[in-house]
Amino acid sequence: MDNKPSSPASTRQAISLEAKLGFLGAPDAYPDAPARVDAVETHMSWVFLTDTHAYKLKKPVRYDYLDFSTAEARRLDCEEEVRLNRRLAAEVYLGVMPLVRDAAGRLRLGEAGETVDWLVQMRRLPADRMLDHLLRDGTVDQAEIVHLARRLARFYTAAVAEAITAPTYRQGLTGRIEDNLHELASPEFGLSRSVLERLARLQSDFLQSHAEWFDRRVQQGRIVEGHGDLRPEHVCLLAEPVVIDCLEFKREFRILDPADELGYLALECERLHAPQVGRWLLDAYRDASGDAPPEALIHFYQSCRAVLRAKLALWHLRDDGRHPPGKWRATAQDYLEWALRHAEAAAG
Repeated sequence: MDNKPSSPASTRQAISLEAKLGFLGAPDAYPDAPARVDAVETHMSWVFLTDTHAYKLKKPVRYDYLDFSTAEARRLDCEEEVRLNRRLAAEVYLGVMPLVRDAAGRLRLGEAGETVDWLVQMRRLPADRMLDHLLRDGTVDQAEIVHLARRLARFYTAAVAEAITAPTYRQGLTGRIEDNLHELASPEFGLSRSVLERLARLQSDFLQSHAEWFDRRVQQGRIVEGHGDLRPEHVCLLAEPVVIDCLEFKREFRILDPADELGYLALECERLHAPQVGRWLLDAYRDASGDAPPEALIHFYQSCRAVLRAKLALWHLRDDGRHPPGKWRATAQDYLEWALRHAEAAAG
């Protein structure tokens, strides 16, 4: 196969984004000739779903924390996404596939020609086995959550401890608290400055008064490269549970305490009216790993995660346009209420 990257010097006209999306939305673009193709747009990608597979095309976007503005950058990120996600979903991530233009100027998927973009190819997972679906249906089985917790415990135990000092780890947390306050306090969002400052103060006070807890987590080798975005919509409870869609584009965001990441998943279960599922997860992780972080520490991490989710929700107001602004404002407000609840629980 001769997949040559497109050249800036090429005299051929560039393929428009609209043309790529139109091609990928048509059933005859795919080797298995599906009856239909469903397209799902996310903040940074389009995902095209056939009967059996999913194909992810990165958007040509650039933010402070990532740059997908060139085909080469998108190729590298696709490769990194496959490599990282194979840690917890090896059977799902099949590889990286080129989108090419043939000699006649037609787009083709995974064939010979001039490469104009790249996609991640995945096996399609059953929607009714995704954890968010099961939570909404109230059909989550405790044994399946225990199985998931044990797999995650093995994942974190096998991970290499991050070479980070305790002061550096705490400084990173402090910086995130300050950054979140700065972003959320922007006048464009219209949030109560006093509420935001109280929330940041509760988090900062906890971090300072329990510094030894954070230092101990570092000294015990608990800070590792994790998933980075452990939410119910990324967990599929198959016979062997899989976790997809890790945060692949910035390693810094994956350097974390498992208590933080698992607390995040427990928080999202709580938001979906299933707090007992989060408790099953955390209890099973403690039993499987021998790691027993204090409850107050988990509440702290959950508060910080909720603030981050509020910030991300409000950032959609700047560049999304796919949903009414009221949706993102309501989501952010909900997360801030959870953040305050867990910050107060951490403080006792």
